[in-house]
Amino acid sequence: MRHSFLPSGLFPLLLSLLLLASMSHAAPVNAPNRPEPELLQQPWSALLRLHVTTDGRLDYVGLLADEDQLFAYLQSLRKVRPQAENWTPDQLKAFWINTYNAAAANLVIENYPVASINDIRIKTISGYESPWETVAVNVGGQNYSLNQIEQQLRQQFHDPRIHFALNYGAASAAPMLAEAYTSPQLNQQLDQQTSRFLNDPAFNQLSPQQLRLSALFHSYAADFGAEPQLLAFINRYAHTPVLPAASIEYLSFSWALNGRTPLSDGQALGRK
Repeated sequence: MRHSFLPSGLFPLLLSLLLLASMSHAAPVNAPNRPEPELLQQPWSALLRLHVTTDGRLDYVGLLADEDQLFAYLQSLRKVRPQAENWTPDQLKAFWINTYNAAAANLVIENYPVASINDIRIKTISGYESPWETVAVNVGGQNYSLNQIEQQLRQQFHDPRIHFALNYGAASAAPMLAEAYTSPQLNQQLDQQTSRFLNDPAFNQLSPQQLRLSALFHSYAADFGAEPQLLAFINRYAHTPVLPAASIEYLSFSWALNGRTPLSDGQALGRK
């Protein structure tokens, strides 16, 4: 048998090169096989671009025609495990806002036509559940209701701007953004949504001495803080500065569906 010997100094060098080559082709140990958060949102963003009107209302009839695409997007979330150690805070926040919005839209089209999302009742073994408490989506093998997602967002991020990004399915809620939320643009998107909602007289009427605010500010008062904090928040976005002594009253809230039909006079906000 013929033997071939390498010089003693060359063998360790070749072994090191082979190990380096094998490591360069192996998957990183700390990078689990998961979709990038921004790529994950592309199907949902495509649906929003198609079916959100210029005034921020959702065309549920049009979305119903694309329900297979929405279902596929929601099914893809079953394989996603968003975790703080792997994702940035903005990636997590954007993910859960998108998940809430898609799940809420899906609940409506599964029960369409409905005049209000509050009219939806999901039959269970023990009776009926509201759209807020029923299982709306599965993420990473765990079931979530809309209320659970909202509470998670509120408790984890303490960002009141989320209330102008979430699809509450209501005519008096903030207009929807015609694209998915993504971490690189998240703060810009949330600021845009807050300013758009706050300065629209269909939802809020602002003057230096008097505020007539959406009931969202009243319902989530704990997130906006006491009156001085609330006024400071409003002044960050209001086109007209509000005085510290301005009076505040809250408008009634229309739970008519935020479909593509514009608000009628009968649906306009009135005094509570």
